Amino acid sequence: MRFFIIDDDPAIRSMLEQIIEDEDLGSVVGEAPDGADVDNTLLELKQVDIVLIDLLMPVRDGIETVRKLSGSFEGKIIMISQIESKEMIVKAYACGIEYYITKPINRLEVIAVIRKVSDLLRMHQSLRNIQKSLRAVGFSGALTEKEPSSNEKNIITCGNYMLSDLGLIGEAGSKDLLEMLEYLYRYEADHPQEQGFPQLHELYHQIALKKLGASASSIDLKKEIKAAEQRVRRAINQALTHLASLGLIDYSNPKFEQYSTKFFDLSDIRKKMKALENDESPALSLIRQNTKKFIQVLYLESRKLMS
Repeated sequence: MRFFIIDDDPAIRSMLEQIIEDEDLGSVVGEAPDGADVDNTLLELKQVDIVLIDLLMPVRDGIETVRKLSGSFEGKIIMISQIESKEMIVKAYACGIEYYITKPINRLEVIAVIRKVSDLLRMHQSLRNIQKSLRAVGFSGALTEKEPSSNEKNIITCGNYMLSDLGLIGEAGSKDLLEMLEYLYRYEADHPQEQGFPQLHELYHQIALKKLGASASSIDLKKEIKAAEQRVRRAINQALTHLASLGLIDYSNPKFEQYSTKFFDLSDIRKKMKALENDESPALSLIRQNTKKFIQVLYLESRKLMS
């Protein structure tokens, strides 16, 4: 990844550059002391992927700079500022930033956020490439029948994008969820007249069968199905925690607004937010995990991205 740092404090710019280089997160290809010194032409020339920008600067502040860059800059923007005003944070997200980190800089937080944004950017770039390829094929009229393997790759790519938004990149259960999406896509193509989704147990059975092979014993299949159920449940709980955390920081966070009530019941989101706020673990009985609903919504949202 190629980074550009905009901050009027040279010590902050130096600190961020050192973190990026020490953790092998990419390279810093440019820096500036004020937003007025940066435009889309400069970022394009330097092939910048991620901009780290301060909110308060003497000539042009971070929010105005982000507004100037929006529309043309295809990378991601992380805002780092000592301002903790909810109103300012809401404005920053509304302008198009990906994350807002408050100063003083926490090295571990910066590393975690940059890694998440880098993963998300890779997913976006992959999705754009697929969309360009599909548009090119549709325009030329050269494709009369899509290869199933190509479409299955598309649903996996879109699923990866969704998992990244839900904070699940790197979770053990994410691979199981992606394999379920692949199976559901084939199932939908093979059963065009049927309404609804296959049973949840059938999904677990199919991904266990794919992993172990047709020669696997029934005992091994049962063990793998149970293990997959546990991995998926942990992943779904992580998604709930991620969305609840976003809601605690900013209730109007775009991802929180878009996904929280689609994937989960509002009452469960609120219970999780309260538990996080009080730094306690909610009783499992208080939060009902609807695994089938989560998988259905994940599939439908991924299909929507494909179209």
